[in-house]
Amino acid sequence: MAESPKKKCPICGKPMVEEFKPFCSRRCADIDLNRWLTGNYVIPARDDEPLPDADGEDENF
Repeated sequence: MAESPKKKCPICGKPMVEEFKPFCSRRCADIDLNRWLTGNYVIPARDDEPLPDADGEDENF
């Protein structure tokens, strides 16, 4: 049976280290966290859902 390939760090491509999974080091984990906190990674929003009124009530009632 063939050995599965080592997973690589998504930041630098080095082999993943279990302690910092899925990264290879604290540095790469911190780089990833910084990217989330500064808005470099964005989860797109859907525009097809109406937003509630400012008072939180539905205008149909």
